Amino acid sequence: MTTRAVDEFTSALEHATLAGADIFCDDVVLDATVPNWRFTVRGASEVRAQLDTWFTRPGRYEELRRTALPDGELVEFVLTWEERGIPHAAHQVHVLRVVNDRIAEDVAFCGGRWPASLLAEMEASAQAAPREQARGAG
Repeated sequence: MTTRAVDEFTSALEHATLAGADIFCDDVVLDATVPNWRFTVRGASEVRAQLDTWFTRPGRYEELRRTALPDGELVEFVLTWEERGIPHAAHQVHVLRVVNDRIAEDVAFCGGRWPASLLAEMEASAQAAPREQARGAG
């Protein structure tokens, strides 16, 4: 079940325009798991303000997968952007419950914000893994 609210949600994250997004129920709940922490935020303006601190710069999706759920959508993405000329990326999953075409709940899992130096380290690790597997296969 794709909805206007989730369409606008993904667009607002990509373009860093959450502050003006009218997509949440008044009593929406954000249950967020971030590196080394978990917290809950309640209320449309509070959730919008929290997410607005995460998505401060326009970016673009390197990956975007939306999976319909009986009461909403699961949205998984890798979003990239620049800060002070430095490339960054984030990998997140949002399990969105939608009621009357408004987001009523967002259960979010975030791997963190990764600057270019950490992205390069991850890329090098990913390239080394197939070589290590090939050595062990012989």
